[in-house]
Amino acid sequence: MTQELVDLRTAILEGRYDEALVIVDDLEFMSRKSIVLNLESYLTRILIHLIKNQVEQRLTNSWAVSIRESTIQIKKINLRDNRKSYYLKYEEWNELLDDVFDTAIDRASLEISEGISDPEQLSEMVSQPLIFTAAKSLILLTYNQENIKDAINQELGKLPGGEKWKN
Repeated sequence: MTQELVDLRTAILEGRYDEALVIVDDLEFMSRKSIVLNLESYLTRILIHLIKNQVEQRLTNSWAVSIRESTIQIKKINLRDNRKSYYLKYEEWNELLDDVFDTAIDRASLEISEGISDPEQLSEMVSQPLIFTAAKSLILLTYNQENIKDAINQELGKLPGGEKWKN
């Protein structure tokens, strides 16, 4: 990115504005890509815990904290500096969910029952639509929730083992 900034400065100083605009577009693309990769990372973390929750039919405090922290980070990262718009609109999360689900299955397979199931076996054990529904409920909270922590806890209470976890 440093080279792009040097090239941008040079293009502007030399009056090559078309070239400068191309560099600006490249910088915007790189910035957005970095943000989306960050969002993917937190989404993967959420999915891993939702998969473990579905298979093991329980919710640990560790998983709940990880889901809550990841959801809050998604809210912070996805909100643009203008505080009025988002890098990813709610409808765009479906594609991202599809993109990261296999990675989440792979990682969860190492943690569930001490890794006795391989990713293919684990895929057959879980309901992807139910996991996506739970994940999208959490993501929706990042768009319009002032007291997001309490709202996340309410969603966690709806998961298998969530009532026991709340008490």
